[in-house]
Amino acid sequence: MAIASILKKDIPSGLVVFLVALPLCLGVALASGAPLMSGVISGIIGGIVVGFISKSHTSVSGPAAGLTAIVLSSITQLGSFELFLSALVIAGFLQLAMGLGKVGFIANYVPTNVIKGLLAAIGIILILKQIPHAVGYDADPEGDYSFFQPNGENTMSELVNMLNYIHPGATLVGVLSVLVLVFWDKIPFKAFRFIPGSLFVVVLGVLLNLLFANAFPALVIEQSHLVTLPQFDSSSVLHLPGLGDFKNYEVFTVAFTIAVVASLETLLNIEAVDKLDPHKRESPPNRELVAQGVGNVFAGFLGGLPVTSVIVRSSVNIGSGNETKLSTILHGVLMLVSIVALSPILNLIPLSSLAAILLVTGYKLAKVSIFKEMYSKGWNQFIPFIVTIVAIVFTDLLIGILIGLAVSIFYLLKSNFRNPFTIRKETLSVGEVIKIDLSEEVSFLNKASIKETLWQIPHHSKVIIDASKSGFIDDDVLELIRDFKTTVAPERDIQLNVLGLKEKYKMSGHVHFITVLSREAQQALRPSEIVDLLAAGNLRFTGGYVSEKFYDRQVNATSLGQNPIAVIVSCIDSRTSPEIVFDAGIGDLLIVRVAGNINGKAVLGSIELAVKKIGVKLIVVMGHSNCGAIKAAIDQVSDGHIGFITEKINSAVAGAGLDPLTVNTSDDALMRKITCLNAEHSVRDILSESDYIKNRVEQKEIGIVAAYYDTTSGEVSFNTLK
Repeated sequence: MAIASILKKDIPSGLVVFLVALPLCLGVALASGAPLMSGVISGIIGGIVVGFISKSHTSVSGPAAGLTAIVLSSITQLGSFELFLSALVIAGFLQLAMGLGKVGFIANYVPTNVIKGLLAAIGIILILKQIPHAVGYDADPEGDYSFFQPNGENTMSELVNMLNYIHPGATLVGVLSVLVLVFWDKIPFKAFRFIPGSLFVVVLGVLLNLLFANAFPALVIEQSHLVTLPQFDSSSVLHLPGLGDFKNYEVFTVAFTIAVVASLETLLNIEAVDKLDPHKRESPPNRELVAQGVGNVFAGFLGGLPVTSVIVRSSVNIGSGNETKLSTILHGVLMLVSIVALSPILNLIPLSSLAAILLVTGYKLAKVSIFKEMYSKGWNQFIPFIVTIVAIVFTDLLIGILIGLAVSIFYLLKSNFRNPFTIRKETLSVGEVIKIDLSEEVSFLNKASIKETLWQIPHHSKVIIDASKSGFIDDDVLELIRDFKTTVAPERDIQLNVLGLKEKYKMSGHVHFITVLSREAQQALRPSEIVDLLAAGNLRFTGGYVSEKFYDRQVNATSLGQNPIAVIVSCIDSRTSPEIVFDAGIGDLLIVRVAGNINGKAVLGSIELAVKKIGVKLIVVMGHSNCGAIKAAIDQVSDGHIGFITEKINSAVAGAGLDPLTVNTSDDALMRKITCLNAEHSVRDILSESDYIKNRVEQKEIGIVAAYYDTTSGEVSFNTLK
């Protein structure tokens, strides 16, 4: 992107973030019981120092609202602000160590429902907290996002109290500012659109208050409702840490607390901000911890407050259309300049103008569409999302997130309990088989559900446990499978196959049965049952969950004999392999392949041999779509011995009242009809030319059926069984 385009977006964004961040910095300092200027110092460090080191293009750092309670109690515990600064320096070095130690990976384990709950909760809190400021009630300092406020009130009581303190001028500015922001993109004056709406409403608020002062005195917004930046005095602003206090163990306790909480808040914030980023860029978490650590070392030495990535400022930054981290750095530079030279100008800005910006930001974070989206994902996503929101709104950021994480983990455990595997019943040639496919990761959390499933398997069942997809299986689960294999299955006459175990598990596979029919089982099957078996196999094939074949064992088992269930007269087409299409194993089927699946002496002899000597109970004549032999017949190809095949096919076509010369081979429906007619014609040929087969069919000892294989879908359809 061109430099000019970046500057066009980042400079206004940086200015808007600066205007919003300035009162927030002061409010956080006030709520923390620290010097007011300490919040501004942290805002400067968060913008310039952290901004330069961080690789996040959207995150804006500054004094952390989520740490106000910790800072307040720490200053009280340690007895002085200077001692607290010593703890902050240590905390910064701890964060630096965390970043270099690559602890930032934990951000990847925060569920999306909690992150989205965090964003929505911040949006709701912004709305609830900024409504009083929008109407001129500023009892609660900016930047306080906890439910229970320093003044003894809470978020809800503050909304009630404001009704007694509504300021008409501030309310008018607030309402007009919200309307301008909502309709900014729809205004007819395109010349104004290059200015962010947020910047425009700030200027509008200042101008309106100047108008009130000259024409409508009753509406004048007093200084108590305007930005109030303290006068800069270098001698009283900078507080230095007590370097001799590093031996105090309480300092290290506070430092550890700040480092852990600030790091967690930062990681959660950048994860959330990345989801808001329209370009979906990724902020390196370890680099962010390094940046925050350096920032907090600076903050400790210069008299600031703990610095973290801040979701509110970052959201305003994104909402103002920033492109790079230049806007973050610029906001820090402007904050530095402001405390030296811009106080008189900044102190003209109504807090209600800034409240309007935050109200609209809050609405964008907590839009109804977000709630609908999460609801559509199911209760296991929606409930942690809602719990996170409620917990953050009614406690504070950190406690709320921990509660949301706890609920999300509960649903994760519940999901793992139910879904460490898939289980289904398959009807194979050897009968009904229960197939259990273990998932990619099988942890100790899955032990209870796997045991419950295995121990409820009926007696005398055939079971396959397939671990071929599992990259990890916990030792507890392996022990469970071993107990089932060695004790439970034998006692309950359960035939068990355990497949796919990796060598590292030091537990060998186990095959108790193979899918090869005995003579007794073959003869017990009826023709209709065999059709059902073939249809079930084809359903597995098209569904993508074919059965385990144990080919090496099938080879051994069939070496001395065979007991197939059907003979398939199919075409020589390379796309139609009956064993694969019907999910059959070695020894299950006899295949007679001939172009056009036509009948002939060799074919007929093969079928009679299969029925008389091998005991086959079903004959299937199977044609297929897009058959080359049938197209050759219609095209009157008769060179050499090909004519024998094409004449047979054309006689079937003519017998159905169709003229091969007029058939359109691009008509799929017609070609399917001809293929099915040809298969039925072969069935009639077999019955008319073999008295042996005909008699066995009439006596219901065997069956014969025509079938059609669709090479597009893989599905096989059967005609009426004879």
